[in-house]
Amino acid sequence: MPKTGPAKFLPMLLLLAAMASFQLGASLATDLMKHSNPFVATALRQGFSALFLFFFVKLWRFDWRGVKLGALVIYGLSLTLMNLAFYMAIARIPLGIAVAIEFIGPLFVGIISSRRPLDFLWILVAALGLLLLLPITNFSAHLDAAGIFYALLAAIGWAIYILSGHHLGKNFEGLNAVAIGMCISALVTIPMGIWQSSELTLPITQFILYGAILGLLSSAIPYSIEMFALKRLPRRSFSLLMSLEPALAALVGALLLSQTLGLPQKLAIGLIILASIGSSYYSEDKAVNDKIIVQ
Repeated sequence: MPKTGPAKFLPMLLLLAAMASFQLGASLATDLMKHSNPFVATALRQGFSALFLFFFVKLWRFDWRGVKLGALVIYGLSLTLMNLAFYMAIARIPLGIAVAIEFIGPLFVGIISSRRPLDFLWILVAALGLLLLLPITNFSAHLDAAGIFYALLAAIGWAIYILSGHHLGKNFEGLNAVAIGMCISALVTIPMGIWQSSELTLPITQFILYGAILGLLSSAIPYSIEMFALKRLPRRSFSLLMSLEPALAALVGALLLSQTLGLPQKLAIGLIILASIGSSYYSEDKAVNDKIIVQ
């Protein structure tokens, strides 16, 4: 029997809550990097996320038979690239702009995999939005070029993450893939964070608290909520809601980080959101692959 009333909208509201949790984590990371650097912030995020997810999914019970180790390593390294590059980006450019550029990664993968003629329109729309954000134009000449570059690297990392997720073994259900990938990423990022820890300007106990909250907001809370929503929303509805994330990131950046965007930047974010909505709306309405939805 179809759900009616408030229960019908519960998965949508929970997905919005998951998106808000992730962006709150990103804003916390931005504040954390004022007292450290992106390497330390990434190490804390990946380390605590791996710890929380390890116990949440009871990873010690995982069946390793049939696991493709090569794809798994690429999967974990792509998480490292995606998150480290994203943090390096938001240390230099506004959160909303970084998230919008990062979204080009999964958008491009989705469009290329469908090969529908209409999708080339969405490529052009997204490309126009990206062009408005590049510092080669007068509209965005004030934006940090390195920040834009790192956001594009994060987009590439997200695309690799999605593609490698398709090649994992059949044992990767629910959050198993994310948990193992996060553990691999933590093994890479924690030594990097220790190597770069000489720049810390807060007591170590405060950094540990930052890391624990960051791990909860950026991984444990949103991933577990998304798993609930994934089982109750069709792919189209899920993707359409996820398309709003750059706008939510811009709102969080404005409210919590006092980041202001000019009209060209708002237009650029709007174009990328439009491309994502257009691609999602005309996609096949089927279940979402729960191994690849992550940030």
